[in-house]
Amino acid sequence: MNDPMNSANSPNPGIPANNLGLVLQRGGEELILEKVLDRFSVRLVRDFNSQELSQINWGTWQRSIPQAKLELFTVAPNQLETAMSQARADNRVAFASHIYKLKNNPGTFVYLNDQITIQFATNIDAAQINALATAFNLVQEKLVPGLPNTFVFGVSKQATENPLKIANQLQFRPEVLAAEPNILVRQETHYKPRDPLYAQQWYLNHNGGNQLTVGSHIAVEKAWDITRGVRSVVVAVVDDSFDLNHPDFQGSGKIVAPRDLKENDFLPLPDEEETSHGTACAGIAVAEENGKGIVGVAPGCALMPIRTTGFLDDESIEDIFNWAIDKGASVISCSWGASAVYFPLSMRQRAAITRAATKGRNGKGCVILFAAGNANRPIDGTIFERNWPKNLLSGNTDWLSGFAVHADVMAIAASTSLNKKSAYSNWGNNIAVCAPSNNAPPGMWFQEAGFMETQPAIATSLFGLGMLSSDQLGAAGYDKGDFTNNFGGTSAATPVVAGVAALILSANPDLTAQQVRRILQETTDKIVDTNPDPQLGFREGTYDSNGHSQWFGYGKVNAAKAVQVAQQMRTGVSTPSKQIKGRNDSALGIPDNNRQGIKSAIAISDASIIQDIQVTVNLTHDFLGDLEIYLIAPNNQQVLLQNRTLGRRTTLQTTYTVRSHPALKQLLSISAKGRWQLWLVDYVAQDVGQLNSWELSLSI
Repeated sequence: MNDPMNSANSPNPGIPANNLGLVLQRGGEELILEKVLDRFSVRLVRDFNSQELSQINWGTWQRSIPQAKLELFTVAPNQLETAMSQARADNRVAFASHIYKLKNNPGTFVYLNDQITIQFATNIDAAQINALATAFNLVQEKLVPGLPNTFVFGVSKQATENPLKIANQLQFRPEVLAAEPNILVRQETHYKPRDPLYAQQWYLNHNGGNQLTVGSHIAVEKAWDITRGVRSVVVAVVDDSFDLNHPDFQGSGKIVAPRDLKENDFLPLPDEEETSHGTACAGIAVAEENGKGIVGVAPGCALMPIRTTGFLDDESIEDIFNWAIDKGASVISCSWGASAVYFPLSMRQRAAITRAATKGRNGKGCVILFAAGNANRPIDGTIFERNWPKNLLSGNTDWLSGFAVHADVMAIAASTSLNKKSAYSNWGNNIAVCAPSNNAPPGMWFQEAGFMETQPAIATSLFGLGMLSSDQLGAAGYDKGDFTNNFGGTSAATPVVAGVAALILSANPDLTAQQVRRILQETTDKIVDTNPDPQLGFREGTYDSNGHSQWFGYGKVNAAKAVQVAQQMRTGVSTPSKQIKGRNDSALGIPDNNRQGIKSAIAISDASIIQDIQVTVNLTHDFLGDLEIYLIAPNNQQVLLQNRTLGRRTTLQTTYTVRSHPALKQLLSISAKGRWQLWLVDYVAQDVGQLNSWELSLSI
């Protein structure tokens, strides 16, 4: 496939012709790419062994990315274009591509697959789709579930441009609402182990002691008085590998539907020289109570170990969450993110997570948890960076963790054994809750660029105990024994919350995922940290009027309170008796490219309990794909009604129901009384519009 840098005339009026191959369409945003000058990737027409690959003379073979069938080669920078031309002329090569970096994302390499996801306008029929595919030499592969009129296409060998350029050309065709190339970005786990500190599971329960503040645990013993978990509740831990021979994972029915996406089999075991991060995460969540070793937060629950490929392209994320849905996962725990400073999710990745959150557990939804990350940076925000080693980052830098900010995900931060913020823990408006973990300097590791640098140093001492968890048997893991006593990071905090969620569902399996989220957030301990952050100097350890903290979310999880509330909710739901309606016809302009947005309110005076809910919205906008729409309940709970998938449409007149938008289920069983708000946010400059009216209909 050719990869010309310039086109005579750009079909995209928003992107100069010579930049068509350097702009990545992703999640409604345009990310700027830079070519990496010393490496490229190819897909070969057949499988080659490592010896054959090493003998290829137009580059030095480095390694494979199996799920994309890509082979990575390095060359001297001045030889890149020559080497790629030789590769493309080789009849053994089906596809050759540059490798890219995200601008201002040091060490984040972007690999092109040969897929493009296209969402067509609602009035476009199959004949028009086929005609467009033929014009761009695309081959339709499959429908994307959950996204209307959206398909995955393969870029055929006959195509004369790479997927980036094709997607950018498609983006401004009138038939197309959105077009995204499928990319691969390396996965980054959220923990690097350090020296041993402590050999007890203080995070479950403790009575004080050295470096232990009263109440810094999750009070699990009182929760265990109600339930220690049941096998029908399955915790999917998604990670690098799992030592399934460990005694903590033995027992009848303990392991359910194991999957290895890296080796494409059903034994997600670590490689000989691999340190198994997944073993430690799984141990914290569900280690079996067997009189040996440690015990997990939810020891009676089952474990679904899912080994990732190590790269985060659309197919990999779909495979993870589809497997979890199909095999009956109740909770999905992910202690990892993209190895990138700024990483929005693609349409397909967003849709895969939403499907799990709404279709899993027979429509009740899977509880999905992601580690917030260990960089001591906002999961969505801007920091003025300075003093980085080698000046890797400098000046105003945008940070975004697309997985952690997904509306159907709970982002988990970390607190210490002293009930303080863990120095590394990421923070922001999207933090749901926090859970105990260790304390350590912030870290951000850029694995592929050949360096392992952390952030600017902290001069002060950091106090807090480590987390004891399962380790690979023998000397292969973090420590020489079968356990590691200084696991940590938000990687450790996340499976703590996963275990508590599993106990909640063990006590009350009828709860929806959103109800579990609400229980977790409303039963927290409001820990407070008034000290300034030792690296950045911020003070964000208190709570706003909505009960939310930038550092701790809605607080530290409390297993005892959460399980008690879940048990109390095991009652029948009454039949709706009447409807309450409110309407606001005051038109409001939507401010352009303003994340504060606008809020329009409806006041309800009836205090009855809500049994059903509908929201009807009428608005006009030059480009609806710029907008997100939220409903804010009187208790300040936010529900995402509409994400940025509307593309070039200009009119929206629609009704959101519990059936069409299951996220609204989280507002059932609360009081109707109070101030309800519709919140609209425009994320991109230039296009403008207004909210014409909206209506709220509540069944009580």
